[in-house]
Amino acid sequence: MDKMRMESVDIFQQNINQLEALFPECITECMGKDGKMIKTVNFERFRQLFSDELQEGNEVYEFTWVGKKAAIAEACKPVRKTLRPCPDESVDWNTTENIYIEGDNLDVLKLLQESYLEKVKMIYIDPPYNTGNDFIYQDNFAQNADKYNELTEKFDEQNRSLFKNTDYNGRFHSDWCSMIYSRLMLARNLLTKDGVIFISIDDHEVAALRFICDEIFGERNFIAQIVWEKVHTRKNSAINFSGSHEYILCYAKKKRENAGDGDGFRIHLLPRENTDAYGNPDNDPKGPWKADPITAHNYYSADYQITKPDGTIISRPKDRYWAFSEDTWNRLVSENAVIWGNGDSMPMMKRYLCDVNDGLVPTTLFTRKFAGDTSTAKKNMDALFDVNGLFDYTKPVKLLYRLLQISTEENDIVLDFFSGSGTTAQAVMEYNFKSNGHRKFIMVQIPEKPSENSTAFQTGYESICELGKERIRRSGAKLKKEYSDTVQNQDTGFRVFRLADSNMTDIYYSADEYEQNILSLMESNIKSDRNDLDLIFGCLLEWGLLLSMPLRSEMWGNSHIHIYNDGDMIACFDEDIPENIITEIAERKPGRAVFRDLSFLSSPVKINVAEIFRIISPETKIKII
Repeated sequence: MDKMRMESVDIFQQNINQLEALFPECITECMGKDGKMIKTVNFERFRQLFSDELQEGNEVYEFTWVGKKAAIAEACKPVRKTLRPCPDESVDWNTTENIYIEGDNLDVLKLLQESYLEKVKMIYIDPPYNTGNDFIYQDNFAQNADKYNELTEKFDEQNRSLFKNTDYNGRFHSDWCSMIYSRLMLARNLLTKDGVIFISIDDHEVAALRFICDEIFGERNFIAQIVWEKVHTRKNSAINFSGSHEYILCYAKKKRENAGDGDGFRIHLLPRENTDAYGNPDNDPKGPWKADPITAHNYYSADYQITKPDGTIISRPKDRYWAFSEDTWNRLVSENAVIWGNGDSMPMMKRYLCDVNDGLVPTTLFTRKFAGDTSTAKKNMDALFDVNGLFDYTKPVKLLYRLLQISTEENDIVLDFFSGSGTTAQAVMEYNFKSNGHRKFIMVQIPEKPSENSTAFQTGYESICELGKERIRRSGAKLKKEYSDTVQNQDTGFRVFRLADSNMTDIYYSADEYEQNILSLMESNIKSDRNDLDLIFGCLLEWGLLLSMPLRSEMWGNSHIHIYNDGDMIACFDEDIPENIITEIAERKPGRAVFRDLSFLSSPVKINVAEIFRIISPETKIKII
């Protein structure tokens, strides 16, 4: 039986395995830092395969900064951490499919790599804008001023300084770029093949973010740079211009090149919210219509003349062209889809509402009327909590609602790993209520403490997470009340998880460094404050199983049995499990079974367990912790 790793996936090793599948001749072995043999890339052999294509020297087109290599390395490095379930802080723990995670999003994204690989349809994030006072993600690769100067200084052959960035502001740009780069690297892996990411940003880092996204998602997968009208009032105290907008960058995992392409991100049309222009004054059996011109500025078809019922001959106007062929025109006449007009006036065609596309193509300008602004966001937040000024700079629910409209289907998963006050979660629930959908959300937020003079802190919220969770509770209850007569069984709950150090003691990861007689004296390799539920979700993360599926616990005799998603995994962490319980688990034919080392008194017993599964349920994957 294999042993659980109990750490996040090693992305370095994943990359090497993918490269080996394509170019096995480029993979070799070397001695690792721990003295064990590891796979690595023979870059000289790789260079030989692409000798005509690889660029020599330093002249390449790229966007770089101090700390970029460290950011890439940090994103690929596994972490020995876990997500601890918090049922008491959750809502509808047993039935909800929504997730709320407290913790640094870099580590959380690493832990989600297997469970949510290519399962998230839409990601929205509103990261720190790097305005100078909002940067709280201090990763290992962030540089202090001395280190930044050391790394940016260049010398000639006589050890004379060639260049030194004397402006420390460059360091802050580098820190921000490193912070966002590593997280976007990991986030991309979670997107479905037709997935999309939206990133809110302002003028401080929009240029850098475009370069970074072009590199991570591919320039060809750029969809749009949306301009959002965040305020409508002029700030007369502004020195130059009064800023009234922010941006939302949109990139696809894979962009459809043509409308007929079968895969890739497909933009959803917006519903028509105003059909006042359509009417039916002549009781046309096809229903409401509006008058549309039959000419256009661009050339579409060969020239021809139109004869009206009264014999009047109509030619196309100068500098304009017929909008369709003569055959199409004759068909419109035969279908009574023409408004002739009087005398020599130009005829019009009937544009039927039933023939119009299902909706409207979204534009890159999101006005405050279309998507809300900061003032509406504040008013809605204040009304929800009945407190004035509870949270600064929250985005309006309507903005997220619009993004959901143009990018998601009814059963999609939506991720926000800078979730703040929880706007995205509220928008997902609202859209589900209004469209009868079943979208699921995953919110991730570092437990940042509000400033002590803030309204949030003075109201009793000791972290942004506490505020975000309460917002989801309140907005869910509000929606249930508003739609109580028309909508039933909508999911307004969420499972809470908290990022924590591994469930396992250090000995678990380095047991081969201890003598066997010492190991035998130790009661457990599991930390004393961890319980079965902690262990179950640690196993789910490693096995790549969703955190939102049903989980129930049962007593089989004196044994505690945990059944995940009707048998996708069965776990028992008791000591000295009786053979009849092992047999009963095997007879359930679970997809996976997991036990503790202490579940078996000796190696022969462990071998017997493997034999029981081999005979009764050979397809079951078995692991121990």
